[in-house]
Amino acid sequence: METNKQKKIIKGVLLLGFILLMLLMILGFSNILIYFNSGADRESMLHSEFQTEQTYVPHVIWSPLRNQGRRVHKEALEKIEKDYIKSWYVKSIGYKNNLPFGIDDYYTDSSRVNLYHAIAYNKQQNLVIDGTTLNHNLTLNFYSEDGTLAVFTDNSVKQYQRVFKRNKLQFIVKDTSSYKVMMLLEDGFWRVRHLQRIKSKERISIPDPSGWIKAEKDQIIVANKQFIIKGINYYPKELPWAMFSKAFNPLKIDTDFERIKNIGLNTVRIFVPYVAFGKSNVINSKLNKLEQILDIAEKQQLKVIVTLFDFYGDYTVLNWTETRSHARKIVAMFKNHAAILAWDIKNEPDLDFKSRGELEVTEWLSQMLTLIKEIDTNHLVTVGWAHPKNAHLLKNEVDIVSYHYYKSANSFIKNHLQLKARVANKPLVLQEYGKSSYQFFWNPFIDGNQEQARYHKKMQAHFKKDTLAFMSWCLYDYDTIPSSVVGDLFWRKRRQQYFGFITTQGIPKQSFSFITN
Repeated sequence: METNKQKKIIKGVLLLGFILLMLLMILGFSNILIYFNSGADRESMLHSEFQTEQTYVPHVIWSPLRNQGRRVHKEALEKIEKDYIKSWYVKSIGYKNNLPFGIDDYYTDSSRVNLYHAIAYNKQQNLVIDGTTLNHNLTLNFYSEDGTLAVFTDNSVKQYQRVFKRNKLQFIVKDTSSYKVMMLLEDGFWRVRHLQRIKSKERISIPDPSGWIKAEKDQIIVANKQFIIKGINYYPKELPWAMFSKAFNPLKIDTDFERIKNIGLNTVRIFVPYVAFGKSNVINSKLNKLEQILDIAEKQQLKVIVTLFDFYGDYTVLNWTETRSHARKIVAMFKNHAAILAWDIKNEPDLDFKSRGELEVTEWLSQMLTLIKEIDTNHLVTVGWAHPKNAHLLKNEVDIVSYHYYKSANSFIKNHLQLKARVANKPLVLQEYGKSSYQFFWNPFIDGNQEQARYHKKMQAHFKKDTLAFMSWCLYDYDTIPSSVVGDLFWRKRRQQYFGFITTQGIPKQSFSFITN
């Protein structure tokens, strides 16, 4: 009797479990049917959606609207622009990976055929095209009455491509082209129907010859007089590599800048961290802090070299537009600021040659130099090379050749003259140099402060004798050094902490007597 009862319980449990399983299966199938009947969210399906917003942000300008047909509203124009820019992005991704991913979403049936053929051909020939567009100058020509067709011109599109065959670079293409574009509204999304290359109407930009600051042969000219940089790299004592953080203190910076001016220096170099400033979406509060620093420098009659892209190290072509958007917003805002002497594109980019490749780095620098000179004709541009042997690179594109030197003071002049011979008729600036006063336990009989003072005394003697421009590293010793600067190794951090002329307690070290000549 008991056995029969147990069997009935087991059968009941199994039946209940079967019913629950069937209900779950029905629910699952119904959700699948709903998904396919309603249509999946195209942007959730397209993995590149996130990447587009984050990395592909070419500069887009619309001409004033004078189109034929129906008047287009702002929201419709923004949607056309958004899908058009994405069409370029998915095409670039397709050519880079030789996969047609996303092409269907942004090109009509007829227009995508040629793209498929091109991708298939490249794949067969082991060709890879790594490219991007940098700008789009759009003029709407026609917008249909039913709002489903748009015709516009994309003028003077700057394009950059690297063509590889079997992973070996074949050539680089730098092109400026114009296009006649037709887009159709299908399923709520704009797709490219025609994209035809037309004759370009190149926009000509003539720099203002009356710029405030000039480089003439091997001299920097400010207010029609030769300006010899006597400067220092600057972070506040309490905020090494974090000057724009929440603890930002303009009063402290004002006190430091006044001190720098009073000891006979005329220039400071500051650093704008790329990620902390918001990458392509530059944070307004950070810009306000940068403006305060520049205003303080102007008040104290100091010039400023602004180093951009600190802690940036990507350089990939598809990320170019993101970095250009970042630079454009900062440089455009401060292009008329009297305190700025120069824009330093990147600190020690040659340290990335090994991990990223020299071509990858120098091509990124080159296009960025061109962009900044287009935006700002009042100030100079430079690159802060880590090693003198690399500082001749891009010499024809920079206004100032800047380099760093941390070796023996005795061999400095030899290195300087070798570089000078390679960059004739360009101003040369020793943008970083210095010596740590920290001594490790295995050198107990060496006075680090004395050694540091002797080093700076020798260097200043060189500068005075040959009238050389210099910027020392740095004003203060620091209590802590971020791992992102020198890594986690104890001895590297300790050494980096003691390059300053002033201790963490605010006391001048012996080297302070040789901070300038």
